[in-house]
Amino acid sequence: MQAIRRLIDEQGYRPGDALPSQRDLAERLGVSRASLREALSSLSALGLVSVQAGKGVFVQAPSRMDAAEGFAWPFAAQVSAADTFQLRFALEGFACGLAAGVLTAEELDVLEDNVERMRGELRAGDFEQAARLDFEFHQRILAASGNQAMFGLVASSAAIFLESQKLPFIRPERALETWQEHRKILRALARHAAGPAQKAMQQHIRAAALRTGIAFATLGD
Repeated sequence: MQAIRRLIDEQGYRPGDALPSQRDLAERLGVSRASLREALSSLSALGLVSVQAGKGVFVQAPSRMDAAEGFAWPFAAQVSAADTFQLRFALEGFACGLAAGVLTAEELDVLEDNVERMRGELRAGDFEQAARLDFEFHQRILAASGNQAMFGLVASSAAIFLESQKLPFIRPERALETWQEHRKILRALARHAAGPAQKAMQQHIRAAALRTGIAFATLGD
């Protein structure tokens, strides 16, 4: 995803310009067609490009990438992005508190590895892969909580939850904040501290929403 953004910037593409064909793009960037389609889908959701079947891929106005001015949320007909973050705040915060009491040393090691891999992907500018590691981090905590209803709810709406975890990366200069927040969550989990773990997760989700330009109400407000 970041490679396509660099290509647009470096080649001077303007809003309305057509990008090379997907085959040419894949060859130029050295990626598979499947990976390219996934990256284009994410960029389309963020409003940077428009993918038009049978016509090609066209650059959209950069202003749509500005979170302060709004973004394209592909699930608007089902649920708003704000409602999604609010649900995650309540559900994942509680799940993180539960997980703190039962996570094994092996599970903590896997989460530690995930966090360090995310830092590497963020430094490399691969926000697509970083978002997937972000999603995996949250999924593992949900699974560790032992509450199958909560885990099943997220699994059944995985595309929506994953999209909400891609959105904060529209601010590349703030991308490492996600890694820092995951580190804070992991420290609380490693201490098996339920209250701090729940609070750290909720702070993370609220901060991620704010990086996207979204504020939502909680009972503490």
